[in-house]
Amino acid sequence: MDYEVELVDLQEQPAAVVRGEASPEGIADFLGRAFGTVMEALGRQGMAPAGAPFARYSMSDGGFHIEAGFPTEGSFHPTGDVVAGEVPGGHAARTVHHGAYDDLPAAYDAVGDWLTDNGFVRSGEPWESYVDEPDVPEPRTLVFFPCTTVRHG
Repeated sequence: MDYEVELVDLQEQPAAVVRGEASPEGIADFLGRAFGTVMEALGRQGMAPAGAPFARYSMSDGGFHIEAGFPTEGSFHPTGDVVAGEVPGGHAARTVHHGAYDDLPAAYDAVGDWLTDNGFVRSGEPWESYVDEPDVPEPRTLVFFPCTTVRHG
């Protein structure tokens, strides 16, 4: 699949998230539970999501550390496993992946290559925003890499 990568400027957004660890095989289950838990907690506080669900990943000893949830309009008050988080702001390289989640590594590779080819470096952990429900035939996933220009001299 060919990926079109673009540089975007994002505003930081408050969020409600669940944090935890998952093996590569356990990511889908973790996300399903996290998104459901966050939606319940938002509802109890009279809040609604202010955007699509997202997940941010970093490597851990057996898999991934994951932060998953929804952006919010205002401050979320922690309750149970759901804590206040944020969708990062600033410069980010973004692409859209169409299709199976198992094929997402190709989108990550495309954004990483674009950063190198265009004089940028990662400045934080990448994240995904899930535009469509997982049961549609070709779900769209936005892949973001926070970035900054390479400084010389």
